[in-house]
Amino acid sequence: MSDAIDEPIKQVAQDIEPEFSEKEKKHPKRRDSGDLGEERDYTNPNRYWFESTACPLIAGTFGPMASAFSICALSSSWRVYIPPGGTVNNGTTIDDPQWLLAINAISLALALIANGSLLLNMAHHLRFSIAQPITIVGFTVSSGLLIADLIALSVSSTYQLPADSPAASAAHHALTSAFYYAIMAAAIYLTIASLMCLTVWGAYKGHYARHFNLTAAQRTLMLQTMSFFTYLLLGALVFSHVEKWEYLDAVYWADVTLLTVGLGDYSPSTHMGRSLFIPFAIGGIVILGLVVGSIRTLVLERGQKKISARMMEKKRLRAVNSVGDGRQRIRVSRFQTMKFVESYTDAAQKREQEFRAMRRVQYCAERDRKWIALAVSTTAAFTLWLVGAAIFHVAEKAQGWTYFQTMYFTYTCLLTIGYGDFTPLSNSSKAFFILWSLLAVPTLTILISDMGDTVVQLFSNITVWIGSLTVLPDEQGIRTAFKAALKSLPMGHLGSHDLSTLNPGGVTQTRGPKADSTDNDTDHETTMMDRIADRMAKHLEAEELQEALQAEQAGDTLERDIHFYHFILARETQRMMKDLNSSPPKRYEWGEWEYFLKLMSSTTATSTNEPSTNPDSDSDDVIPEELRLPETREQWNRKHVDYRWSWLSRESPLMGYKSETEWILERLGTCLERELRESRLLPYRTREERRKPPVSMAEMVRRGRNKQRGDDRAEEDGKV
Repeated sequence: MSDAIDEPIKQVAQDIEPEFSEKEKKHPKRRDSGDLGEERDYTNPNRYWFESTACPLIAGTFGPMASAFSICALSSSWRVYIPPGGTVNNGTTIDDPQWLLAINAISLALALIANGSLLLNMAHHLRFSIAQPITIVGFTVSSGLLIADLIALSVSSTYQLPADSPAASAAHHALTSAFYYAIMAAAIYLTIASLMCLTVWGAYKGHYARHFNLTAAQRTLMLQTMSFFTYLLLGALVFSHVEKWEYLDAVYWADVTLLTVGLGDYSPSTHMGRSLFIPFAIGGIVILGLVVGSIRTLVLERGQKKISARMMEKKRLRAVNSVGDGRQRIRVSRFQTMKFVESYTDAAQKREQEFRAMRRVQYCAERDRKWIALAVSTTAAFTLWLVGAAIFHVAEKAQGWTYFQTMYFTYTCLLTIGYGDFTPLSNSSKAFFILWSLLAVPTLTILISDMGDTVVQLFSNITVWIGSLTVLPDEQGIRTAFKAALKSLPMGHLGSHDLSTLNPGGVTQTRGPKADSTDNDTDHETTMMDRIADRMAKHLEAEELQEALQAEQAGDTLERDIHFYHFILARETQRMMKDLNSSPPKRYEWGEWEYFLKLMSSTTATSTNEPSTNPDSDSDDVIPEELRLPETREQWNRKHVDYRWSWLSRESPLMGYKSETEWILERLGTCLERELRESRLLPYRTREERRKPPVSMAEMVRRGRNKQRGDDRAEEDGKV
């Protein structure tokens, strides 16, 4: 029986993921690419994810933001003269020196070049070795130039103003929002350059490939971010002319508008402005929605998979290491163990125990990942709220805001309520508000996504359960619904679960210590083949069954079984396509996995527990000729044949980025391709040389006939 499960994994893995492919024969050093690289990345999933994926995405998202802030810093003067009795809002701007404008312009140009280089590298239009030095140097020099200007302005209260200038006294002039935009731009530039240095370091150390392995949504995130900031700055430029606002005030208004905060301190008052507001708001909200969708996809595609993979690998190792001599328990989580019987359990039962234990590990890892992600995103949201309130408390000291009032203000802004009873007035507050509100977009997006997987799902389940007990009772009755709900509660998963009392069908049974392993293995084989026969019968019509009986009577069964096997592979592949886009991805039961692994087998199932260790026994020439040499055969056997495959091992189909449907589809397709290649040689082979398929129509017909006899006998006994 073991060959029906063990051999398919090894042989199909050799077919679809050969260690020494034709390309690797010519370039043996490239073995880290392709599926092997993906498998290695999964087994060590989270170590270099930040450097290889997160850093480029952060740079691609915040690079356009920093450039937008540089434009704001260049668009207005950095100082304003405040007349006696006046405020910052009605002050007179002081022109900056020409060399300051030139330095700021050079800084902006270098930043745009760095952003363009990063974008081309993400789109695979510029090589990594060329793009990354341009990106790092560009952002670093841009930050350095802005920092130099900021220091020059900060060391002197008059910034080289003539002594007779009315603004010579520091008490009569203030810094504009442009100055604070320059601070934020310089800080972001320097942060991005540091992150990209980490990416380059990891690539040149060989921890990952020297290119960005990003999805389409991740590559377009930078384009969408650039589009949003371009739209915001151009819209602010238009409304600054229409409404006679200062440009930076118009930028602040555009940000408050597109983020739907609506504080009300700035609003269009002209007919032209109100007319342009309608399409401007709609367009900006649509672009912002695209950015939010890309961020959510980014979290779902990469972040969640990486974290889940890491946690699953750690729990798998903990489960494997928890099994020792004399211990008949396996720890699948911190508070949960599962019992098993090692000494008296047959091979089929062992495989089922491993499968159910791995399923439990999957469930615990996914559950922990969801709640840990919620805790992290909640912490980030509270940090943004409370730290932001502290900064606004300092920036709005002139208004006399208390810390509680700033907490109230930031809370209403985070929830986009925007009462307008508190609005920022200082130049530093307005500049920081834009950065703070833009940071709130990804933070709250991730928080809402994590809440949807945990808290919202929990309340939804509770609501459905209460409904099943009250106004919407289940068809099986209130008592059944109540028991099922209690079993589904989190505390129902704590404690121990007995794996040794599960038969192949999942029904509890009582087993004595002297259970006959051979008889149990035979019973399991019979049960599995009956289940397989029932499933295969769904693919056939009555006429086809009649033809099978006639062919069996004529004695011509092998060729018919081969074609039948090809037919089943094709039909199951077509059937599996319906599950490919299931959301969430479908997870198959133990009986279904047995069926598919049986189909993947190329040899007749036997009761032996030892896999074949002779590579020459494979008749479909999967192993390259060079591996048949004595010096390479031992290495091949050690890595691909001479190991016991386990559901709790790294080679398990339940471990990997691919869904179970994708895994099965690839293997079924490979088996079908292998069989079709083999069928071309059938006319040139004798009957003894032909390989018997793992399933046969004769077996299905025989079991169907026996089942019919049993039903007829039961019916006769009922009549008596």
